[in-house]
Amino acid sequence: MRVFADARELPDSSTLDADLAIIGAGPAGITVARQFAGTGTRVCLVEAGGLERDEQDQAMYDGECVGIDYPLRESRLRYFGGSSNHWGGFCRPLDGIDFARRDWVPHSGWPFDRDVLTPYYAKACELVEIAPARFADRDYWQRAGGEQLPQPATGRIQMRYVHFSPPTRFGQRYRADLEGAGNLQVLLHANVACIHASADGRAVTSLDIRTRNGRSHRLRARCFVLASGGLENPRLLLLSDSVNPAGLGNDHDLVGRFFMEHPHLSKFAEAVVADLRRLPRIYRQQMLIDGRHGQAAFNPSEHWLREQRLLNATFMGGIGTTYASDDVASDDRAGQRQRMLRAARPWLGGGAPGAPLGHVFSLGCACEQAPDPDSRVSLADDTDALGLRRLRLDWRLGELDRRSMVAHVRSLAQELGALGVGRTQVRIADDGRWPPRVDGGNHHMGTTRMHSDPRQGVVDADCRVHGVDNLYVAGSSLFPTSGAANPTLTIVALALRLADHLSGRLAQ
Repeated sequence: MRVFADARELPDSSTLDADLAIIGAGPAGITVARQFAGTGTRVCLVEAGGLERDEQDQAMYDGECVGIDYPLRESRLRYFGGSSNHWGGFCRPLDGIDFARRDWVPHSGWPFDRDVLTPYYAKACELVEIAPARFADRDYWQRAGGEQLPQPATGRIQMRYVHFSPPTRFGQRYRADLEGAGNLQVLLHANVACIHASADGRAVTSLDIRTRNGRSHRLRARCFVLASGGLENPRLLLLSDSVNPAGLGNDHDLVGRFFMEHPHLSKFAEAVVADLRRLPRIYRQQMLIDGRHGQAAFNPSEHWLREQRLLNATFMGGIGTTYASDDVASDDRAGQRQRMLRAARPWLGGGAPGAPLGHVFSLGCACEQAPDPDSRVSLADDTDALGLRRLRLDWRLGELDRRSMVAHVRSLAQELGALGVGRTQVRIADDGRWPPRVDGGNHHMGTTRMHSDPRQGVVDADCRVHGVDNLYVAGSSLFPTSGAANPTLTIVALALRLADHLSGRLAQ
């Protein structure tokens, strides 16, 4: 059989065998599979889509939203390479505090600290093509960029440096590695309809695979990895109800709960900067240095998070509008900016003669969301083209999420003022309500969370589903807390760690 096989073209009711079956060919699934390339382990990587985007495949992602409105179809991609095909390339590891149990954040705490992931983060940086990483090395960026970088002034903010992957499209970048391995097979257009378990539910025996042209197949393996993303991972477990009516691995009603995103707000604040020399380039744009792109990010300090009992956040910015001294304001908002700039001139020491009146520093954010069991994925009554129940998403945000967002916007405004960069107008009201529109970052986290206690998590510290001997999960659905860093780098690091564990197990 070819390395890349189309499940639609196999004889109906085919039975396939492997040592390791991986469901989902996104960054997590491809990373795990690639670690076994050239070994004696037979691997079958199962992908629901093909090699290119297909709108009928994408339609399989439709579902129902009963909480905050969410773009279920467009927030992920159902073809080889998964959501790396529209990934923006943002890379930063989670912070140390993100792994800690925090008494002001219910359900917080990973089963290990960040040191456990440190060597895997280093390998992950190579896979996403940003190595060597310099996420907190101010001296490096200052020296290489040729600009003096100010030290944080208030103690509330710390500077971190986001790396930008090319971005790595995992399907394109690592296809040749999979094709040349000799022990790997990729099964395309193969939709997993059910994960079959033994009569006692203690082990997975096979996968029920269906195609849109009406064929069914069976895949048997020694171990199975579910790597279909933070929305499909819980859906597949809930659909696999032949032994437990509540779903596989769902003895304690935790599968699908704790859905987290990084809430993104627009126009929540903007700073006016009279003199760009006070705002280093790496603070306001990506810079190409030593072959890598990087940009500074404003993050709350751990001391401030603990003192104020807040969630984490990341802020980045860029220059939007530039105003000449003789510009006529086109509307009230533009006039307000100009008045702020003129007021800031003497305070900031002014600019060079004939220089622009000033600039608008537009800000973007990604905020941590507190784990909430009522923010969840469940099954809808409607079905897809294969007759499988679609998912229902109830995304919820709470008061700690809102309070943290407001507090960090104000802290950032104070920091920019203390540094002499500019003055910030805060546009988010502290009125106890979220704005009418809240977007996410297409970061689906928490729905098969890790915890050593099966009553508090779906998988253990080795990413194995509690109570099921040979079923593992990969991806950001594992995250017990979301932190405020884009999840892809951590997804890859966790997948590398899982591959190490599976390598030891399958060698037995």
